[in-house]
Amino acid sequence: MFSFKESRSIARSLAALGLLGLTAFSVSACSEAKTEPVATVRPVKVVEIAKADAARELQYSGSVKARTEMNQGFRVAGKIVERLVDVGDRVNPGDVLARLDATDYALGVTAAEANLMAAEKQVETVRLTQGRAQELFGKKFASQAQVDEAQLGYQQAIAARDAAASSLQQAKNQVAYTELKADRKGIVTAISADTGQVVGAGTPVASVAVDGEKEIQIAVPETDISHFKQGQAVKVGFWTDDQLQLAGKVREVAGSADPQSRTFSVRISLADDPNVLLGMTATVKAAVATAQPLASVPLQALAEKNGKPIVWVADRDTSTVHARAITVADFTPDGVRVADGLQPGDLVVSAGTQFMTESLKVKLPDAAVSQTEQPVAMQATSALR
Repeated sequence: MFSFKESRSIARSLAALGLLGLTAFSVSACSEAKTEPVATVRPVKVVEIAKADAARELQYSGSVKARTEMNQGFRVAGKIVERLVDVGDRVNPGDVLARLDATDYALGVTAAEANLMAAEKQVETVRLTQGRAQELFGKKFASQAQVDEAQLGYQQAIAARDAAASSLQQAKNQVAYTELKADRKGIVTAISADTGQVVGAGTPVASVAVDGEKEIQIAVPETDISHFKQGQAVKVGFWTDDQLQLAGKVREVAGSADPQSRTFSVRISLADDPNVLLGMTATVKAAVATAQPLASVPLQALAEKNGKPIVWVADRDTSTVHARAITVADFTPDGVRVADGLQPGDLVVSAGTQFMTESLKVKLPDAAVSQTEQPVAMQATSALR
């Protein structure tokens, strides 16, 4: 028989053992519950594919230039002794841009004047000789041969005098050419030579952008050059002013590519506008037809599978996503243009594609938002995890 105290101790031990067993059972049950798989339903952002675009817009940047820009240079060689203009100065026809040392050319004028004077004296002398020969021939004291010889000498003297006169005029022109003058009204855009420099004939000294029509020169790759034709209308915007939009026209398309950049030069004529200044950066936009309609999706929607581009398309009926191969036409600042693989009405996952798997259960937005010109992501009911 156990005493009352011993019986009470045994009862306490049995109660503790029962509580321990119940705790172990509860922990085991919880562990088994955690191992059961839980289906993941991931909320997603999607875009709805609208009717594919039948045209696309080409954009190229360039700078505003004068249609005519002249590199002014001296017509004679010499040392520059004076430069009278700076970059940004406005010039009018006849304004002197720079001067050469004209000392040697002035000496040439002096020598030419002396030669002309000598030639004129020779003409006077030969004229007297011819007259004397004619007089003697009339008195039968000179032969016809002597008269003819005197006449020939006179003609030679006349020719020599004319040559001397031409040389004098040429020498004077050389002196005039030591002053570099503007031919047309415009603005100085560059200075290529300065005071003290010896330049050859034709060496550029200053560049003058002629007032009048302006244009933009852009470089177009060979893949798009076929879309530009002379007379084609384009739109022109300017980085300095978003509100300034002008109509332009393709004036010239280069017949061959630049050997270094492998691009074609295209010149766009601009409508006259006082707000357009030389050197401003402009964007030329040209709408071109595509051989096949193109659908647009955000860049974030583009994924890759087995080395090929894909997008994840959501099924409205089953709320699952499936990979679909696409053909990428090109990239734009707003996204990707798809040539094949998508149809109007398709729901394309636009964010979180790295979390997508085949037939993954997803939660789609309650309302369908149609895509218009640009892809617009519809907001999911909660953020991606």
